[in-house]
Amino acid sequence: MNVTFETTPNPATMKFNFSEKIAEASLDFPNVESTEKSPLAAKIFGFPWVSAVFIGENFVTITKQDWVEWKVLAQPLSGLLAEHVTSGQPIVIDLQTAQDESENDSEIVKKMKRVIQSEIKPVIALDGGDIAFVKYENSNLYVKLMGSCVGCPSSEATLKQGIEVRIKEIFPEVNEVLSV
Repeated sequence: MNVTFETTPNPATMKFNFSEKIAEASLDFPNVESTEKSPLAAKIFGFPWVSAVFIGENFVTITKQDWVEWKVLAQPLSGLLAEHVTSGQPIVIDLQTAQDESENDSEIVKKMKRVIQSEIKPVIALDGGDIAFVKYENSNLYVKLMGSCVGCPSSEATLKQGIEVRIKEIFPEVNEVLSV
């Protein structure tokens, strides 16, 4: 298993890319208390400088605290990630994907979820982030930005100039896209 790392638009977050798929869906771990479904995220939070972990299908983004530098952390961390995966230890357990379409969803919500999954999510993942549908209410689409998007200086621009523009092209009835 080859693990490489790269910077993201968020200077506090590094993206670690795996040469193979490591998860079926993405999961956000904003704190150590949220790691019960991921032995890998729990292991990463064992380091005192970690402030968030996000696991994507073939990458992990890690957000650090300000008092430590990536030049010290990145290489050893890529080794730790590769070792965890190649040893056969689980990445996530008991995964349930909340983004699946529900029979209770309206047609527009089903279509929005498909667009987010097929068009927007892959672009956001390039920089180590993710997006999840939250709800569609009163002509507003509510989404959750995760991974390297959290705390990123350009996340508002991505939301308004990228995601919102594309959503309004496809769904003219949408007034605004808002992050929760």
